[in-house]
This record gives sequence, C-alpha cells and structure tokens, in this order.
Amino acid sequence: MNCRFADLRHKEVISACDGTRLGFVDDVILDTKTACIVSFVIFGRMSFFGLFGKCEDYIIPWEKIQLIGEDTIIISCKTPNPVKRQKKRRFHQKN
Repeated sequence: MNCRFADLRHKEVISACDGTRLGFVDDVILDTKTACIVSFVIFGRMSFFGLFGKCEDYIIPWEKIQLIGEDTIIISCKTPNPVKRQKKRRFHQKN
C-alpha cells in the first residue's frame, strides 16, 4: 500500500496496549541517506486555549508502528513519553 504524507495527517494514532488516542500525525522524521521514515511526530495539544503553551510532542519510532489502516495507525507500545520540542534557532542569533 502506498500512502502520501497528506493522507497520513488524517490518520489517528492509537496505542494497542492501553487504547490511548495520541492524536494525528503532524510530521515525519526522515533519514536523508536512505530516504526512509524514522519516526512519526504528533504535536502536543494546546493547553487552556493556548494561554499556557503546549503540551510536549510524541515521537513514535517506525519500529513501534504495528499497523497502518485506512483511518488509524496502531502502535505496539504503551503511550510514549512526551518530548519537549526544540526551539527553532534564528539565523541572526549568536551562540
């Protein structure tokens, strides 16, 4: 089965172990040398209308993906630990 990234964005990610709904695929991490997907990224939800920032992101390694169906992606692990998003570096900032 072939799938575009635009199609992945509409699939909900669910943990098979505990049935937790993590959200929808927002981004992918690619290995540029092999052109393979390394992991899916699910952005954290806004907390309290965005006034208190966002929750951390979920990064799901490709090895943990059990099934990609028409509407959902099933992962074979418990809910992964959230990861803080790295701040973007601006080109005019100095170290």
